[in-house]
Amino acid sequence: MNELSWIGSLWLALANIVGPFFSFFAARIGYKWMLVAAVFCCSLSLILASFANEIWQLYLTQGVLSGIGASLVWFPCISAPQQWFSKRRGLAVGIAISGSGFGGLVFSNVANAAIENLGYQWALRIVGLISFVLVAVAAFLVRPLNKPSVQSTNVFNLRPFKNIQFVLLFTVQLLGNFAFNVPSGFLPSFATDVLHAGSWVSSNMPAILSGVMIVGKIGSGFVGDYIGRVNMQFICTTMTGLMCLTLWLTASNVAAVWAFAALFGLFGGGYLSISPAVLAQVVGLEDIESANGLLFFAWFFGGLFGSPICSALINNGAEKTYNYAIIFGGVIMVFGGLLVWVVRVMRVGWNPLRKA
Repeated sequence: MNELSWIGSLWLALANIVGPFFSFFAARIGYKWMLVAAVFCCSLSLILASFANEIWQLYLTQGVLSGIGASLVWFPCISAPQQWFSKRRGLAVGIAISGSGFGGLVFSNVANAAIENLGYQWALRIVGLISFVLVAVAAFLVRPLNKPSVQSTNVFNLRPFKNIQFVLLFTVQLLGNFAFNVPSGFLPSFATDVLHAGSWVSSNMPAILSGVMIVGKIGSGFVGDYIGRVNMQFICTTMTGLMCLTLWLTASNVAAVWAFAALFGLFGGGYLSISPAVLAQVVGLEDIESANGLLFFAWFFGGLFGSPICSALINNGAEKTYNYAIIFGGVIMVFGGLLVWVVRVMRVGWNPLRKA
């Protein structure tokens, strides 16, 4: 379990590796050619993984190459809707990010069907070819509102760190990614190991969780445009942590796990989608690409070390125990919610009814 968790951790970390250089790449080579490079990285990583017969080869393909490809896709596709929309920015970003939910819902079923009928090697190749087509469509369609000036763009643009609100949001993402992937990564095994649920539950939970997150991502963006995006980020971040510390920590049957999965999908999906919408109103569009790059690069550390830390907490004794990992994730997310509240107070004051 510990060795395999590093594959996902490498992917999660490297999926944000482009971040510090994003504004430079956007100005020098543009969204189009970043996405063209992603076409080949994303598809080749899966096709090459189908020929792997050693775990280190999976580290290089599904971990490193696929992670870099995901990074090249993520930043242009998240920055474009931030720029093209203003009044309905939360909804637009939510719809864009919900693509990962649709992908998780559809691809898991495609992969399972291919594995059952053709074997895991052909399943990887089929998913790789599908990725080639879908990312190619993104390369053809995604464009920035205004191309950044080449002359004014440095390799590293740290100007957003002069904004204290951005620093707080950066800290939320830095800490939050250590915690956020605890439920999505370990909830299926919790259902099997602790509650002795059937294989149907553990195999279908990731897909169902992805489906619920679609609602959370789009719904939080829609509601956030009306009640305030910072307000919505505070609600989603805090509730994600509280759900871990209440429902999941005390879960004693499969029904409680499904209830937690549904609520985590709603609030966790909102946590993912509302952050980029908040970012645009905190730093402004002139710094949006460098701010995006820096903010989501904060995911690197949690992506790399979060799952191994939780895996170590779970396997620390003679028998697996999930309580420490659940508390670890829940406390961090609640603390992140408090930092978002500080941002809210800085923007509109203490009145909880004011839109922020």
